[in-house]
Amino acid sequence: MGTLIDIKGLSKVYERGKQKVEVLHHIDLEIAEGDFLALMGPSGSGKTTLLNLIGGLDSPSGGSISVGGQQIGRLGGSALAKWRAANVGFIFQFYNLMPMLSAQKNVELPLLLTKLSAAQRKRNAAIALKLVGLEERASHRPAELSGGQQQRVAIARAIVSDPTLLVCDEPTGDLDRQSAEDVLLLLQRLNREHGKTIVMVTHDPKAAEYASHTLHLDKGSLVEQVTA
Repeated sequence: MGTLIDIKGLSKVYERGKQKVEVLHHIDLEIAEGDFLALMGPSGSGKTTLLNLIGGLDSPSGGSISVGGQQIGRLGGSALAKWRAANVGFIFQFYNLMPMLSAQKNVELPLLLTKLSAAQRKRNAAIALKLVGLEERASHRPAELSGGQQQRVAIARAIVSDPTLLVCDEPTGDLDRQSAEDVLLLLQRLNREHGKTIVMVTHDPKAAEYASHTLHLDKGSLVEQVTA
């Protein structure tokens, strides 16, 4: 497998009034295609900032970030949005499902940006729901599902457009232990059996054990890398 994500000298500075706060300091990192990486570190260490940069939700202040050979830090707003839609699936701690829509319709949402027909969108959503084990819950609204089921719907939504990269920000942070384990096993299966590259921010060492390896940040810098 080659390198999917190539980060060189990456920095991120936020301005708070007249004060400049450097959240990431000259990060150098390569993530291989097909990797499952857990990002850990104390609150304020820059984990989510790095994840947002990798997923194209934010732009770097310095350095470069290349995903699949595309220098995403150089893309403008509309081009970056188009790139994200085609290449990245997002999974968050809170599921961000539309409460009035069924599981099926929630999963279809990313496909509304494509040229697929309504019938093809429905078929693709059904395939994604089956992959996460929720094909029998397709007509249920979020309020009729458990937290773990809602997160699996969110994962189906993230994978429905068949992205290369999944970025996960505390995907088990709002779940009980059993539901968390179910979600982590699903992510592991998506990585191992379907070749998805996954970058996951977590504060939970047990969650990090499901990844191929763990990378630690502290005060905006990489401090250690532990191989499983």
